[in-house]
Amino acid sequence: MHGYDPARWMHVIRRAVFLCCGFLAASAVCAQSKGDASRGAARAAACTSCHGAPGQAPLAGNPSLDSQMAHYLELQLVLLREGLREVPQMAGMLKGLSDRDLGDIAAYFSGQKPPQRTVSRDAKLYARGAALAKAMICGNCHGEDYRGQKHLPRLAHQREDYLAASLKAYRDNKRTGIDTSMNGVMYQVTDGDIQALAHYLAHL
Repeated sequence: MHGYDPARWMHVIRRAVFLCCGFLAASAVCAQSKGDASRGAARAAACTSCHGAPGQAPLAGNPSLDSQMAHYLELQLVLLREGLREVPQMAGMLKGLSDRDLGDIAAYFSGQKPPQRTVSRDAKLYARGAALAKAMICGNCHGEDYRGQKHLPRLAHQREDYLAASLKAYRDNKRTGIDTSMNGVMYQVTDGDIQALAHYLAHL
């Protein structure tokens, strides 16, 4: 069993309460939204310089948005716009965009195919990551093929460096999702195991 750290868990609880109101408001918006990909194409043009044009890999450290769950993308865009999720690179990027605009952007990216993988996989690291993902039952939430569902993101074919950084952030309580479940899942997972997980998921 993991050791009990009162300070750590108070931080998690405070962060969860802070996000709760924002998530409820954002999810209400997303539940009613039906984005238009054709409208979203123009808005999404500014995103491609970092996240990659359709079929192209994003810049290092940035997530691939292509074929991501539309509901998940829209929720994250709302949280970013409202300052409930802090990503310095995104500061101000969504200012002035309406809920409809965000829904359209999400619809556009969700309809794109992910870029082709160009880096070969390490068989040993891949197998280790596959075993870890199974043991940690990642597929229970993200789907058996890790393509995501509704507000839960696609992990398959995501950038390896982005996956590794995100998993470490959850482990270290530097990022909280719509709840604290990922923080609990990643608690005390080693850097080596995180790298194996990221490698496996990126090469699916």
